Amino acid sequence: MKNFSSWLIAMFAFMFWGFRLIGTVLNSIGIDFLFVPSNMAMEIALLFITFICICFMIKRRLLAALIYLVAHFMYYGPTFAGHFMQILDNTLPFESYMSVLFEFFALVLAIAALFDVLLDKNRKAHPTDSKTDWFYKNKDYDRKLDERADKNNYRTL
Repeated sequence: MKNFSSWLIAMFAFMFWGFRLIGTVLNSIGIDFLFVPSNMAMEIALLFITFICICFMIKRRLLAALIYLVAHFMYYGPTFAGHFMQILDNTLPFESYMSVLFEFFALVLAIAALFDVLLDKNRKAHPTDSKTDWFYKNKDYDRKLDERADKNNYRTL
């Protein structure tokens, strides 16, 4: 993870995961929080899946980003679509707007994480490092060393 954007996506994903963890724990205790999980069992399973996927997304694994995207779209997608239709009909209660914001953020974060890993996959296959490429990918430098080594008689056989 060389990019600042990759670090930001990972930090936002961990912060959002922790925020959802706090919200789930407080909801299970019975304390009202900014959002209410729609399905407590699925939320707990999603918290475990999300934590594992974020750890592997930091290691730039494409499968983890895909699982993260699919899991979030399966959990947040239908409720977000329903809430969005209620917003268009102007029938959504005011208390549910915070849930819509969290659902939207979860979907956007999952899409951003997938695109970040997809775009970074090409850089991982063909890495470039300006500190070492001048030496390892410079054929002229190798040729100069070879010619100089042939002229010197430092070798003893």
